[in-house]
Amino acid sequence: MTVTDPTPGAASAPLTVRYFAGARAAAGRSEEVLPAGRSLDDLTTELVGRHGDRLAAVLRVASFLVDGVTCHDRQAPLPAGVTVDVLPPFAGG
Repeated sequence: MTVTDPTPGAASAPLTVRYFAGARAAAGRSEEVLPAGRSLDDLTTELVGRHGDRLAAVLRVASFLVDGVTCHDRQAPLPAGVTVDVLPPFAGG
């Protein structure tokens, strides 16, 4: 998925990060709001800086959805208003 936003000032507008299962436990919250305009790789670096090594371990194996679509281009800027879901591997059957 390639995500772009030609809107001026998009970098200062928010995006929502939602954590599920083990990611929620590692982050210590179910969601947070951060500025948009950065890539998914940049976002994950910031999240590790905020929440530490426990979340880093989860993010290494997690899948990411941007507005419900799997994100394949981790370098594309995340536009304002999107929701990024952090989905760690799930167990069960």
